Amino acid sequence: MIMSGKAVLENVRRYRAIASLYRQTAAFRPLQSHSLLGQAERWEQLAIFELESYFSMGSRPKLVQERWDGMAVAA
Repeated sequence: MIMSGKAVLENVRRYRAIASLYRQTAAFRPLQSHSLLGQAERWEQLAIFELESYFSMGSRPKLVQERWDGMAVAA
């Protein structure tokens, strides 16, 4: 299944919105800020990965699934 450019951009927008929420939460929770900022960085990396995968047109579905699996383990 190949995703359209619109779907990819929507995913990127969502991932970055989630990252933004983690950063905002970190601002109000200094004791957890290190962990929260780490989560924000993971979501930003997923957004970048989504764009890179789309434009490289590699084996995107498998790579995205592996990335999600890796994020689940890190959480």
